Amino acid sequence: MHYEPIQQRRWQEKAVLTFNKFTLNDPSATQMREWIITNGIGGYASSTVTGMNTRRYHGLLVAATRPPVGRTVMLSKLEESLIIDGQRVDLSTNLYAGGTVQPEGYRYLESFELDPFPIFTYTGEGFYLTKSIFMVQGSNTVVIEYALAPQDKQRNIQFEVRPLIAFRDYHATTHENDVLDRTVDETSGCLRLQPYHDLPPMFLAHDADAVVPDGFWYRNFEFAEEKARGLDFLEDLYSPLVFRTSLHADRSRFTIIASTEMHAVTDATELLQAELRGDAQAQHQGKTDQIGIESSELIPALVRAARQFIVARPPFKTVIAGYHWFGDWGRDTMIALPGLLLSTDQPDTAREILLEFLKYVDGGMLPNRFPDQGETPEYNTVDATLWFFEAIWQYLNYFEDSLQKKSAWRLIETTFYPVLKNIVDLHLSGTRYGIHADEEGFLWAGDGSTQLTWMDAKVGDIAITPRAGRPVEIQALWYNALKTLEGFAREFKDKVAADRYGAVAKKLKERFAAVFWNEATLCLFDVVGSSWADASIRPNQVIAIGLRHSLLGSDQARAILEIADRELLTPYGLRTLSPSDPNYRGRYEGDVWSRDSAYHQGTVWPWLIGPYFAAKLRYSADAAAVIGEAKAWLHQFSSHLSEAGLGQVSEIFDGDAPHQPRGCIAQAWSVAELLRLAKLVDGFKPKPRNDAKGQAQ
Repeated sequence: MHYEPIQQRRWQEKAVLTFNKFTLNDPSATQMREWIITNGIGGYASSTVTGMNTRRYHGLLVAATRPPVGRTVMLSKLEESLIIDGQRVDLSTNLYAGGTVQPEGYRYLESFELDPFPIFTYTGEGFYLTKSIFMVQGSNTVVIEYALAPQDKQRNIQFEVRPLIAFRDYHATTHENDVLDRTVDETSGCLRLQPYHDLPPMFLAHDADAVVPDGFWYRNFEFAEEKARGLDFLEDLYSPLVFRTSLHADRSRFTIIASTEMHAVTDATELLQAELRGDAQAQHQGKTDQIGIESSELIPALVRAARQFIVARPPFKTVIAGYHWFGDWGRDTMIALPGLLLSTDQPDTAREILLEFLKYVDGGMLPNRFPDQGETPEYNTVDATLWFFEAIWQYLNYFEDSLQKKSAWRLIETTFYPVLKNIVDLHLSGTRYGIHADEEGFLWAGDGSTQLTWMDAKVGDIAITPRAGRPVEIQALWYNALKTLEGFAREFKDKVAADRYGAVAKKLKERFAAVFWNEATLCLFDVVGSSWADASIRPNQVIAIGLRHSLLGSDQARAILEIADRELLTPYGLRTLSPSDPNYRGRYEGDVWSRDSAYHQGTVWPWLIGPYFAAKLRYSADAAAVIGEAKAWLHQFSSHLSEAGLGQVSEIFDGDAPHQPRGCIAQAWSVAELLRLAKLVDGFKPKPRNDAKGQAQ
């Protein structure tokens, strides 16, 4: 074969993440360090830095059979062995029931890099072997390549690789059964497996010397993370065959392409070149002219992370809320869109997504969960629709060129504006789930049966954080939407609409502080009902003062920020509840009930740092000092990119120190808000300060 290995043609910048043998040889230090690479249509490959699968969601080919969903774990992993002078060296690492690690291939790991794809380096007496993995954008295809170092080419080393397949929904586990079809067909040099006929087949292209049909089950793999989460944590995997080849002076590489499509193994070079071009283009979007500050170092990593959430839902693009287990959600998309797409200079994709969601507005509401094929959209959200207004305004505000700005205004006038008016009109008169505006302009939401705000944890029929009534951030988002629409109406010379929406906003602002200000705590109530108020100290009030149009004066906003600094702020974001509250839960762990009951009762959410610093910048007399504080926070946070989902930002953290990362290893709005903040910090230019004589310094 005449193609170069991945290792010789990688992205030439500094490796994003590198781990040495001292870390890799310590199982306790590697179990939580997970990598994920994605294919742009919802599929992915993911595992830990040792290759030991610790989640049911791990696998080398997790295909999106109905992009971006229908995720199916096809190829779980590969078992690799070298035979050197008759001695077998097993390179893989597995955890079996009872905590048994077998084999212990991690002991041969010299290094692991993510640059931008996973590269494992194994060393031992007589060998130096690298394994590289990358996925193909727009295809359920993963390429795994092994390369023997030049100094070992004089030796004749036998190499065996066993595919272990699962073929099941990624939320489930596989167990030994008699239904599985063991047939392995070969077509045009490509192997075809379809163990269950209700699932698509998988093709294996390879350049092995021999393929030996040798099917049997590996039993009782243990998924440590699922066990800790109180879920099914044991799995059996089937091995249909073994690849055998010799590695020597004339043959130092071995390649496997696993895919739902047929490939020739010689396709690997072309596929890799396309992936490297795509990554280089993505990194170019993250480059900065400034150097030597913390945010500049963080931006390229966050740009690369952001790329993984933008996927195809043919024929358009959408946003995956988080990996491994989320799909595309309305609320998450609208909050994340400015950071993921506008901060990375992709306004065309942002427009495409906004226009697509416009098609699904129903009853004045955006879907909470975007519809899968043949399914009915779920509209159980009050805030996704209101964040939609903010996302549209951010899109408009992105453009500085007058012609582009004019084109954006025209799009809003002809396409968005009529729908936005209808949305507000239906919120005024009333729509699903008791959502309606009262005579004072407040927006009520919820009928007790459905969680409508972002704090939506629910176990069975029990709402963990019931917020039916008038949630504080919903009033702020509603006011922001009214003011945004009023501004559009005045731009389009629609005076009747402008006066109408402006009047509702005016009434709301006049009454807001009187209803929501809690003089006892010098901050805002979290939810206010007809005759009650929830005094829980939560970050929702920070969201309220972080929006463009504010319902409060500066003194009250600063008081809220003081409370947030004292009760909510951590090195990883804001807590969802003050530790002084009797309902506070400092650790997110245990079974489903234990975790969901803590989900918004103290856990830290990184995405909230965006509204927090937006509010601090607005109400501080010293913007430069706030920028310095944000830089320091980002610098401290950046170490997280190497401790859980590598190069990514976790969904949540424990409220209690040391703030263990929890939930999804990669969350869209976490990345988006940090990227937006890092870009803001990076581009901040302090205003000139005047001396006593009035001269600019």
